[in-house]
Amino acid sequence: MSKEYDSPTIPTQDDSDNTALPDHVAGSGTLDRLVDTARDYARSAAAENTLKAYGQDWAHFTRWCRRKGTEPLPPSPEMIGLYLADLAAGSGPVPALSVATIERRLSGLAWGYAQRGLPLDRQNRHIAAVLAGIRRRHARPPVQKEAILPEDIRAMIATLPHDLRGLRDRAMLLLGYAGGLRRSELVGLDLHKDDSEEGSGWVEILADGALLSLRGKTGWRVVEIGRGSSDQTCPVHALEHWLHFARIELGPLFTRVSRDGKRALDARLSDKHVARLIKCCVLAAGLRADLPEKERLALYSGHSLRAGLASSAQVEERHIQQQLGHASAEMTRRYQRRRDRFQVNLTRAAGL
Repeated sequence: MSKEYDSPTIPTQDDSDNTALPDHVAGSGTLDRLVDTARDYARSAAAENTLKAYGQDWAHFTRWCRRKGTEPLPPSPEMIGLYLADLAAGSGPVPALSVATIERRLSGLAWGYAQRGLPLDRQNRHIAAVLAGIRRRHARPPVQKEAILPEDIRAMIATLPHDLRGLRDRAMLLLGYAGGLRRSELVGLDLHKDDSEEGSGWVEILADGALLSLRGKTGWRVVEIGRGSSDQTCPVHALEHWLHFARIELGPLFTRVSRDGKRALDARLSDKHVARLIKCCVLAAGLRADLPEKERLALYSGHSLRAGLASSAQVEERHIQQQLGHASAEMTRRYQRRRDRFQVNLTRAAGL
């Protein structure tokens, strides 16, 4: 019989149901409704993909504990330190994990224990010292995805057909590129404010461009997307064409298309569609044809759109930072694959 902690995913539904009135407080209609409201908010405490990743982290740790003949509950800093060391060293056919993945696994364990009312002290010396050693020995610069440059995006959209599905995908690529949008931000857009409960933003089309109100990682922001120099590459024009021929008047901005390609359906697209679309168009457009197909596909992802805008837009850095929704200029510079890195020469400024 499987124990509670063996669940392959963290049961967020059940965890939020733990929200209840204190034992010494008598229930009432008003308080009961507030409990339901609090449970709804608790379910929204983290993104769905984050909860899924944490659930997988917890499941991996519980399986590791069983193989080592121990129990995951209550938390043991000593065993968690050994677990992190095992992840970093790798064993047999299992390769060593990157530092970023190990840190994410530890966050998943902390979340899992918190859901069970058992706080995990990540600063405990058995955990902190091992993690510091892993960082010192194995930390590497992050692997950056290839930026999609203006000539690349033009080649990519040229491979798309002019049917309903092609109109949608063209609008997604151009809007995602010009807005520097994350995959989740792009597919989370609704046509109007309050069109749906699961939407994470909406669009307002004006004469000079489009305004996107987005709820991203750093909170709400407004993204301005001006009209392009030609209809073929204008993201606003592409969006207007998609909305017109798809007859979308309410709800998600980008939806699935019927199998025969003649009707837009009600179902919102998954953010995975953006990643698949980019990789498909990269191959069709022949980008980096000097590399084997597997390596070419590994070079590009949803981040390639954001990196492309950051690398290509010839404007002040602060405008790019605002468009991408970055909290710091340093994060924006990580996305800039080509820029004048020696515009400010401190060596000469120091008199050398």
